[in-house]
Amino acid sequence: MNSNKHTSEPPQSLNDLITSLLEGEQAAYNQIIRSAIFSANDFSAYASWSEACYTRNCIVHNEKFELILICWCEGHQTPIHDHGGEECWVTVIDGALKETIYKQTEEGHLHPVRSFISKPNNVTYMKDFMGFHRLQNAAHKKSMSLHLYAKPIAHCRAFHEASKTFVKRELEYDTSAE
Repeated sequence: MNSNKHTSEPPQSLNDLITSLLEGEQAAYNQIIRSAIFSANDFSAYASWSEACYTRNCIVHNEKFELILICWCEGHQTPIHDHGGEECWVTVIDGALKETIYKQTEEGHLHPVRSFISKPNNVTYMKDFMGFHRLQNAAHKKSMSLHLYAKPIAHCRAFHEASKTFVKRELEYDTSAE
C-alpha cells in the first residue's frame, strides 16, 4: 500500500479526500471514507436539485473510483437496486437517509431484512453479496449524501415495481464537475 500523509491523517476537505482516494489502494477506501468529516458547505459547488427526482452529481470519475453527490428533496427514494458488482460507501452530508436492505428468495420475491437511518457523517457500505438496497430521504427537508463507488458503475439492476422484475438501468449524471 502506498504510505503517505493522506492515508494516515483523516481527510480534512473534499480535496484531501480525493487525493487520498487517488493515492490509496481500493483496500484503504473504507478507512479513508470513514475517517472523513464534512459539512454541507464543502459540497455547495456540486449540489443541484430537482423536485421531480433525486439528482446524481459527479464530482470525480476515473478508472479507480467514482465520487457522486446525491441531492434529495423530501420524499425522494431510489428503486431497489444492486451495484453492478462494485463496492459502495454512502456518507450522509446533510439531512438523513433511510436504507433498507432486501434479500431475494429462490422464487424471486424480495423481502426486507433490515432498515436503519443514517445521519450526517454516518457511513454505510454495500456490495451485491449483501443483497439489494433502497435509499430514501428520511428528513423533512432536503438531504445530501456522498457516494463512493469502487470502481465506477455504468449500470445496475433496478427493481421495477409494476412488473416485479429487475431491469438493467444505465446510470447517468445530472451534473458533472469534469
